[in-house]
Amino acid sequence: MSTRAKSVYFVRTALGSMVRSPFVHVIAIASLALALVGYGLARLASGQLDALVASLGGQVEFTVYLAPDAPEDKVKELEAALTQRTGGAVHRVSPAQALGRLVEELGDQGKALEGMNDNPLPWSLEVAVPAAAREGGQLEALAEKVRGLSFVTGVDYGQEALARLAMISRALKLAGLVAFALVFLTTVIIVSATLQLAIFSRREEIEIQKLVGGTDRFVRMPFLIEGAVQGAVAALVSFGLVFALARYVESSHGDAVAFLRLGGQVAADWPRLGAEQLGLGVGLGLLGSFVAVRRFLKV
Repeated sequence: MSTRAKSVYFVRTALGSMVRSPFVHVIAIASLALALVGYGLARLASGQLDALVASLGGQVEFTVYLAPDAPEDKVKELEAALTQRTGGAVHRVSPAQALGRLVEELGDQGKALEGMNDNPLPWSLEVAVPAAAREGGQLEALAEKVRGLSFVTGVDYGQEALARLAMISRALKLAGLVAFALVFLTTVIIVSATLQLAIFSRREEIEIQKLVGGTDRFVRMPFLIEGAVQGAVAALVSFGLVFALARYVESSHGDAVAFLRLGGQVAADWPRLGAEQLGLGVGLGLLGSFVAVRRFLKV
């Protein structure tokens, strides 16, 4: 039998089995789709979290508070050093400017500060930290170095908020990995179990193939194709569900879950997510089929 004839036979046998036993394969596809939906939602959540970190990080300001008697030449040297180190623009803020900002932020309550004769706010340097330099460890090292200067009274860059956000990000990603690993194992077991039913219903056909000289690969191949087809169908279904859910969240009907979107949209690389789900679906289907055939047929 030629390679082309074998390929046609394998595909026809696999598709014919799926048509004859639709219930079994629907269960396998549903199990795979459920796992892939979970993966897709986890990837969307991770993307939203990364977008949130990026948006917050892009707004980070590294503020240096200066002593009243700070030497002008030293302040200029510090401005140049901060610009070189972070790559961001440095702005010097006077006490009057800082007080004006405070009054504006407080609104009506800030009117009480307008008549102050003695402004307690110090001169400061504000650095708009670009994305490339916003990593918490780098900012902390820079802050420690700047704090050691004799004419600097304090440094602030929202370190506590960034540290908490980074910790939440790591925790969510770790939880997502653990959850996906559990779903992965469960899905492989379910797919293997459902394929056992298909194998059992075709045991006589398989015995005949073995008796007439069918090799292990020849017997195994249709089942692997079934698993791959199941995974591909499950990937399409799961991608459609995840995409529909994302569009719902973006719509006006999704106001109850508006916290899941940034700027009115769900941050997602849809082509990449679709490719990942397709690859995972086919991989899970093949693995489940291989386990079922290897363990229960011993071919």
